[in-house]
Order: sequence, then structure tokens, then C-alpha cells
Amino acid sequence: MSLRSRVETLAAGARDRYDAADRALFAEFRAALTRGEIRAAERRSDGAWCVNAWVKHGILLGFRMGDLVDMSAHPSLRFFDKDTYPVRPTTLAEGVRIVPGGSSIRDGAYVAPGVICMPPMYVNVGAYVDAGTMIDSHALVGSCAQIGKRVHLSAAVQVGGVLEPVGALPVIVEDDVLVGGGCGVYEGTIVRERAVLAPGTTLTGSTPVYDVVREVVYRRDGERPLEIPAGAVVVPGARAAPGAAAARWGISLYAPVIVKYRDEKTDAATLLEEYLR
Repeated sequence: MSLRSRVETLAAGARDRYDAADRALFAEFRAALTRGEIRAAERRSDGAWCVNAWVKHGILLGFRMGDLVDMSAHPSLRFFDKDTYPVRPTTLAEGVRIVPGGSSIRDGAYVAPGVICMPPMYVNVGAYVDAGTMIDSHALVGSCAQIGKRVHLSAAVQVGGVLEPVGALPVIVEDDVLVGGGCGVYEGTIVRERAVLAPGTTLTGSTPVYDVVREVVYRRDGERPLEIPAGAVVVPGARAAPGAAAARWGISLYAPVIVKYRDEKTDAATLLEEYLR
């Protein structure tokens, strides 16, 4: 049987205890995640993303199966977590640059060669971080989030995890995207290639994004997630709140705005990234 079939069979059963064979199967599954051989979501040839629900089922299985154990690195540095999700073993040969200072990558996350991890940062299980990406200080890559090549997640960026429901797409940030400091991307939002999120931009499933260039508004529509177009430059903005009282009080609501699309000038401004790698 394939790894998928075996994981689906084990995940579908309701049980209170798991034996050594079950744990060996989960360890095989987790290792495949860590090597990037399987992933929580994949991009099809037509550019659409699809979720691999069985992979999410397998990740959740690990939490059900695990026992809480002492993972402390030192008596003064205490950690307690499920034994099925230790810290990801990483070697010099993998080519991942992990700068000293309190970062952590959970096992079951794929981190490609050339990724730079600035302290402190955290990558959760099921995440996929592709080659040449920089994860800056205080940044989070949530469970199952998919991060493309040469992305810069600036300081304090929060990329949310979408583990449940298992059929929901996780947050996806495609190749060559620049995510400015303090941004938050949540609830399965897709940020297409070469987009730029200015510092402080927050994107959620309920956030409408106003494109003043193309004169359209982007929203999540049922099962279709919020999607930021390729090359869009998004900045934090505001719009008038509805209602007479809001008008009288001068209240406005947060609204991300696409003010332009990436051009040669924008690209020149982002070349500084190359000097940091």
C-alpha cells in the first residue's frame, strides 16, 4: 500500500492507543514532509492550488498519537511537547542558514536549501518554505503554510496556519513576494508571485482588498479564498464606515489598497534583498 493509503487508514480509525507499528508509520510520514516529498497543498499546472487533505489528516494524527514529554534543552530552558513533533533535525549539508538566537523549526516542515532564518523565528509542522527565502526576526510560518522561492518575510510577519478544516487551503505566498514588516496573512489567503505587501498590511478571509488601478474589489467568495494578483503592490488604507453616526463621528475602517503593480522602479527598490543573502 502507498504511504497515503496507509496514513488514511490509520487516521480514519478511532482508537485510544497506538502501537509501535503505528508510530513507525507516522515517523515515515513526518520524514516525507520534512524532505518535501509530500506537502499540504500543491499548485497545479493551470496555476490553481489544491489542498492535500490526507496530508492534513496525517498531521492531525500525530497530535492524537503523541504523548507529552520533556523536551528541555537545559534545566533552565524547559520545553514540553508531543513526542511525535520534536524539533526538526537539521545538518550543515542541507544548506539552510540558521542564525543563532532562539529560532525553532518543528519536524515535519520542509525548509529548502538557501533559506535564511533570522532569530528568533518559528516554522510550524506541515509548512513548506522554498529555496532562497528569508524568514526575518520574530516571523511565524504557520502550520501547512506554503511559501515560494525568494520570498522575504520581513520582521514580525505572521503567516497564519490553516490545519483545520482539512479541506481548506492554507495560506499561500508564491515566488518572489516581498512581505513587509508587521504584516499578517491569514485564513487561506493566496498572495500571487511578485506581489508586494507594504509594512502593516493585514489580509484575512473577511478583508476586502480595493484595487484602484483595475477598479475592482477582491474578496473571499465561498470556498474561493481571497487572492492578491501577481505583481500587486498592497498598502494599508482606510474607507469610510457606513451609517450616519460613522459619518458624523468621522469613523473609517481598515482597507488594504492596491495602489500600483510592480514595475522596474519597484524591482530596483527590492534589489537590496540580494545583498542580505
